[in-house]
Amino acid sequence: MQLTLWTYEGPPHVGAMRIATAMEDVHYVLHAPQGDTYADLLFTMIERLQKRPPVTYTTFQARDLGGDTAELFKNAARQAFERFQPKAMLVGASCTAELIQDDPGGLAKALDLPVPVVALELPAYQRKENWGASETLYQLVRTLARPAERDSTGAVARTPGATPRCNILGPTALGFRHRDDVQEIRTLLQAMGIEINVVAPLGATPDDLARLGDADFNIVLYPEVANLTAQWLQRNCQQPFTKVIPIGVKATQAFVREVAALAGVDPQPTLAQFEPRARWYAQSVDSTYLTHKRVFIFGDATHAVAAAKVAHEELGFTVVGLGTYSREFAREVRDAAKLYGVEALICDDYLEVEARIAELQPELVLGTQMERHIAKRLRVPCAVISAPVHVQDFPARYAPQMGFEGANVLFDTWVHPLMMGLEEHLLGMFKGDAEFHEDAAPSHLGGAAMQQAAAATNVAIAHAAETSAQAVAAIWQADAEQELKKIPFFVRGKARRNTERYAAEKGVAQITIETLYDAKAYFSR
Repeated sequence: MQLTLWTYEGPPHVGAMRIATAMEDVHYVLHAPQGDTYADLLFTMIERLQKRPPVTYTTFQARDLGGDTAELFKNAARQAFERFQPKAMLVGASCTAELIQDDPGGLAKALDLPVPVVALELPAYQRKENWGASETLYQLVRTLARPAERDSTGAVARTPGATPRCNILGPTALGFRHRDDVQEIRTLLQAMGIEINVVAPLGATPDDLARLGDADFNIVLYPEVANLTAQWLQRNCQQPFTKVIPIGVKATQAFVREVAALAGVDPQPTLAQFEPRARWYAQSVDSTYLTHKRVFIFGDATHAVAAAKVAHEELGFTVVGLGTYSREFAREVRDAAKLYGVEALICDDYLEVEARIAELQPELVLGTQMERHIAKRLRVPCAVISAPVHVQDFPARYAPQMGFEGANVLFDTWVHPLMMGLEEHLLGMFKGDAEFHEDAAPSHLGGAAMQQAAAATNVAIAHAAETSAQAVAAIWQADAEQELKKIPFFVRGKARRNTERYAAEKGVAQITIETLYDAKAYFSR
């Protein structure tokens, strides 16, 4: 364990809280000291939920350690049940209380409560938040799910011709755009004529978990949370589950085909119904500005791998770095990194991530809340693609990451920082232009102001012509000519003139790359 200013994941009991908070009629009794109640703020202040998480803390203090902390836990569990009347309870210990070894599971069993009680053993010093969420959902489903009726072939017993039915697994509280992703996937499934049996854990009750086995197959949206549960349902309820994550246009199309194959329906009507709105940009000359932009990607494994695929295949970026803090999915991220010829960064130390970004010098960073701060310090455009996130990444508007509408959101979110960078570049390039300099009159004022501006323009043109004549003797080196071609065509002439003017004023006979950059710095002051 190390002390740090930022952390990508909280302890595993925060993951358990994400499951409990996402569900209805579930209560979590957490054996924890008074200070561990900070976790409530993650939901009420960052996600802006209108109710506090369904968690009761024992909140023992230092003076209680010499007494019976086990009795404190039993009283808290008994009172929580009497007050909230849940249909199922979770019990466990925080990282601090784990050291006391009071055995919350055994203590809760001794209370003999009239509802299912799921004891969580979450090793806080070996595991982290996403693993805690995964383990909590898995234990709940193992305890509550009942097997569905099966026919002689092992399939769910269904009326012939019945609508295919699926579960959606993985969305939680405090999840990055989970609410909107579920809505987008619902729209897709409805268009395909597929019935949704249960969405879990988000919005689910213990009764809903009990009937998970009634579906024909499962859709896994967030493997970090749902893979373990989906594998258990596959073994015990014979339910296959999806592997494709529908982030980006191509992945969404592949997802539709995969779901259609599991449901036994035709995917073509759905694929023809949805048209990504970013295609017009890809067919325009402006899209060439994005080609081969260097991008560094870091986040949870699901979003990082998907973002790299979208960046490379759909936007034409060059992936120069790819990494994750999800060590459980390190193999998948390393395999993805090989596709782009880069070395995967598997770590949960933001300082190491910052060092890699500084080394690679990307033109865009796609990452978490931490990478947003890092990119700001390094003056690199950034877009957030993954948890951990802050309050601004829980927007009031509809902003999914998945599905065809999610692809539109990705395009806007990733491209706009680059276009704003282009705008700043243009302002710098035109700073000394007669029409755009800081003393130029606004064009809408007209009259005398415009006449003064016109006069200034004439003076500037005359000066530019004189300077150009003086600069004829300057010779452009081949490498400088190549560098000049990297400047957008609509300001390339201005850059050439400024460089030649600078060379004439400084008495430079041969223009090199250094001269080009010196001129840019000179005229940007």
